[in-house]
Amino acid sequence: MDKRTSSKVVIATHFPNGPVIANLIESLFEWVAENLCKNAVDAMDGSGRIDILLDEDDKYVYVEVKDSGKGIPKSNFTSVFKPGFTTKQRGWGLGLSLAKRIVEEYHNGKIYVKDSELGVGTTFRIELSKGASEA
Repeated sequence: MDKRTSSKVVIATHFPNGPVIANLIESLFEWVAENLCKNAVDAMDGSGRIDILLDEDDKYVYVEVKDSGKGIPKSNFTSVFKPGFTTKQRGWGLGLSLAKRIVEEYHNGKIYVKDSELGVGTTFRIELSKGASEA
């Protein structure tokens, strides 16, 4: 994403030192992450900061995408995942509904708005079960 966004957008990653193992379909999950980042850039009107955090505990892997954009009213926290929901002039409002479907149906995970404050930004969180292949 860094190469495809304006120099006015700072993308910072916060990853653990060692490997993190989750059971996922790389191409689909990559699309989900890219969609969250594109939405973040749109919410910031092309200027701001995106923080991508990766963390884990014994059972789950957590991915968070936090932006410094407009924010989402609490009343829309679940609506943003419904097909057709959009605040943009262009687009079909399908990105987050498809992201939710990919995370839930293909990865048996969860995606939700973890936090948002109007005028401050939004954090989306993805929770994935740890892969059975981990020793």
